[in-house]
Amino acid sequence: MPLGVILLLVIAVLIYFGILQRVLDRMHLSDRMAIFFIAAMIVGTFVPNIPLGAGLSINIGGGLVPIILAVYLIVSSDNSAEKLRAIVASIITGIAVYTAGKLLPAEPEAMFIDPLIAFSVIAGIIAYIFGRSRRGAFIAGIMGIVISDVISALGIVDRPVGTAIGGAGILDAVVIAGVLAVLLCEITGEALERMQGGTSKTRVKSGPEMTSMLASDEDNREEGENDNEKKHEN
Repeated sequence: MPLGVILLLVIAVLIYFGILQRVLDRMHLSDRMAIFFIAAMIVGTFVPNIPLGAGLSINIGGGLVPIILAVYLIVSSDNSAEKLRAIVASIITGIAVYTAGKLLPAEPEAMFIDPLIAFSVIAGIIAYIFGRSRRGAFIAGIMGIVISDVISALGIVDRPVGTAIGGAGILDAVVIAGVLAVLLCEITGEALERMQGGTSKTRVKSGPEMTSMLASDEDNREEGENDNEKKHEN
């Protein structure tokens, strides 16, 4: 069974038991929606690719569904700045992964880890740096891998029949990159919250916001405080 499918199944179990509820809330993604996309990726991996013409096709689980998921998250983002940041971070990550593919050896025996995993780690780290929020990092992580695969597929001069975007283990890279990007944001976010004494007691006064949900909670708290002040004044 592909590594990406195994990871998706593990994530589905964690979602079912509510372990990832906080992460999903911060990404503005419901449990049902997350399970739907996970199931679509798994099932889409085992169905025939969708032909695009000129010997090129797209894999549903490793290409089409991640693109739909990324677009959904971008459209549902809180503001235009976050949407733009996610798109720019995705492009930067895609170019970086494609460049790494040209510079690093492609043969598994030439590296101490599988090149696909190495590219996933690169994508996850870059997506975390430029995505900033958990949602932005996740979008950049999965789309960075897909974008790099699209660039590679389109750059093949003598493209053989059967060249598929999102195929040949790309699902594994997509899942690893997305999970790693969110994990780095989660670890960093938790560390900052602990340093600040917790989000419920202390407001972060400097540094970039790690999540749009954190900003939303702060805004709601400020509105409540203003309402209380007006009541006391009256």
